[in-house]
Amino acid sequence: MAETVFTGGCQCGAVRYKATMTPEDVSYCHCRMCQKAFGGPFAILAQVRRTHLHFPKAPPTIYRSSSVAERGFCPQCGTPLTFAYSDSEWISVSTGSLDEPERFPPARHFGVESQLSWLHLQDDLPRSTTDESAPDGLLVEMINHQHPDRSRP
Repeated sequence: MAETVFTGGCQCGAVRYKATMTPEDVSYCHCRMCQKAFGGPFAILAQVRRTHLHFPKAPPTIYRSSSVAERGFCPQCGTPLTFAYSDSEWISVSTGSLDEPERFPPARHFGVESQLSWLHLQDDLPRSTTDESAPDGLLVEMINHQHPDRSRP
């Protein structure tokens, strides 16, 4: 079987990446942290093994958004590029940063407890809450480093 290669990067071109495997999971993430990190109603993320993701120029700047996860973004233009649990062998790239996002459609919805009530995505994809999908026990003692959102419980 031929190796799947895909590329992507930020708006300004300062951070580029190349992945050498087919994503294991492509999903919408409706969690509140992704809404804030992406500045939209959800993120769409494509997951690959860290060892298959390469940054030929410079790597993204990392923001540790919680005690268990980190997010990569371009330090020049701010494009959100990656999400990963700190101790995981997996990392996700934002599908909006892919050069050919059409190649990798989402296969599920994650974090649906925070899906906005006015957002209506009419599909039959599986849906799960953050607690149902996170690695066992990972979120029990998580500390959120994002600015508190006073408008939601």
